Amino acid sequence: MVASSNAKPRPAERGLQTEYEFTLPRGYVDSEGNLHRQGVMRLATAMDEITPMRDMRVKQNQAYLTVVLLSKVITRLGTISNVHTGIIESLFSADFAYLQDFYRRINEAEHVTIPAQCPACNHEFEVELIPQGG
Repeated sequence: MVASSNAKPRPAERGLQTEYEFTLPRGYVDSEGNLHRQGVMRLATAMDEITPMRDMRVKQNQAYLTVVLLSKVITRLGTISNVHTGIIESLFSADFAYLQDFYRRINEAEHVTIPAQCPACNHEFEVELIPQGG
């Protein structure tokens, strides 16, 4: 079975979607041999991205930043609601790569606009910025 590449929305207050369901390509196997593939990731806050910089493991190895960050934003993995760095460390590399990509996809702004003004008629409008390769 191939993991779904589409983020599945979960209900959120006031119409802003803050949590997204995912399915890991392989899955996390816990100490009892249970397989956990479905999970939920929430949008990251500024503090989620700042706090790991204080972690000694990140200071010693910058690559560990992603492990700490994912452990903060994954709110559920199968029946596990306390997703910690040890769980993220134990993921298969395909699942780790999937979660890194999933994190980027849900946290990037879908439509970024900037104010603009026509130099000829002074009409004000907004221009959508399209990322390279998009």
